[in-house]
Amino acid sequence: MSAHIPAFRVTIEDKDITAIVSPRLINLTLTLCRGDESDQLDLALDDSDGKLAMPPRGAQIALALGWQASGLVEMGKFTVDEVEHSGAPDTITLRARSANLIDTFKQQQEHSFHKTTLGAIIEAIAFRNELASGVSARLRDTAIEHIDQTHESDAAFLRRLGRKYDAVATVKNDKLLFIPINDSRTASGKALPVIPITRALGDGHRYHSAESDAYTGVRAFWHDERYARRRSVVAGVPGNSKRLRTTFASEADARAAAVAEWQRILRGLATFEMNLALGNPAVFPQSPVTVQGFKPEIDATDWLSVKVTHSLGGNGFTTRVEFETKTEAVEAEREDEKDPDEGVTGVVAKWKDVAAKKKKSGQEMAGTKAKLKTLEHLYKSKSGAKRAAKIAWNHIKEVRDIIRENSEEPWKPEPGDTSPDNEAE
Repeated sequence: MSAHIPAFRVTIEDKDITAIVSPRLINLTLTLCRGDESDQLDLALDDSDGKLAMPPRGAQIALALGWQASGLVEMGKFTVDEVEHSGAPDTITLRARSANLIDTFKQQQEHSFHKTTLGAIIEAIAFRNELASGVSARLRDTAIEHIDQTHESDAAFLRRLGRKYDAVATVKNDKLLFIPINDSRTASGKALPVIPITRALGDGHRYHSAESDAYTGVRAFWHDERYARRRSVVAGVPGNSKRLRTTFASEADARAAAVAEWQRILRGLATFEMNLALGNPAVFPQSPVTVQGFKPEIDATDWLSVKVTHSLGGNGFTTRVEFETKTEAVEAEREDEKDPDEGVTGVVAKWKDVAAKKKKSGQEMAGTKAKLKTLEHLYKSKSGAKRAAKIAWNHIKEVRDIIRENSEEPWKPEPGDTSPDNEAE
């Protein structure tokens, strides 16, 4: 019987008050977020006898949640910042939050970081905010040639670094964490366990896919000081590539930006939401999840949890999870600087239909006849050859457009500005 009996532990200022809270609990809701939104704990308690003391604002609450049979999972520490008394019947409602980057790092700063590492920058921010730091091994030694924090709060600066390196900056238990979004690991490098979820565990779900007219990659431009010209890199594949507006000061910055944006696009191609009838306290933001019992497209997707809401009250212990697509690490490649098909005015693709009663053959062309490039592959149909020729010719034109675009007036930094991605937030 204890397998389906929820359990929790609440301490306030290190004093266990579970015995006081348990008989008065109306509802407990814990919302865990991945990014710089604060985690939030809401507690509604029965005070119909008037004997429950109002907790002071600023008090620190720790919560553990789970089931009697399987034990409790530590959920973290939260600071009370709202208290409400209402009635009748009398109820005390308190709201506690974890440290919030937006709320606690408001003061604008002026700092320059030169020839350092990403880990050293995060440690410096944590130190001046009286926090410990945790940077993933994958990002810790990333070289930073130069970056400025100008009239910018630590929260805004961390968000900018997060976008640039596709990472999450957040505070958990008085520790500033900086972790890649795609990496389901703790800051210490420990892999988060994969959570298997079957349809039988849920009582509601929603899947959404938005793949039509999707980008095929992301293109980022950078200023090559050696040759005083603009060049480009692409993450994904050329075609319908998204162009980033910023021209970056170095190839490394352009690669990081292209990769980060492409991974963000890939994660958003499909989303999934699910309500678990029996709460699972082991699910946290960043947890890798597999699902089973839905459509093949849903079951075949590797999911990454983004937001988790645990609820304990009249409906028992339930969990709602929001997922996005989990992607693999990608790389950005430098694009051609010289036209590999210089002088070519069109493309020819040959075809031979051997399955037809009367064997047919021919060739299809895209572009003009002046100087043709012939594709090596022999296609099995006229339509296949026509499509291949069109694709190949469009690729040649795209490469030329990029070379032409990169040859235009290059980006020149303003005096004292060596980091064009330092945009105001």
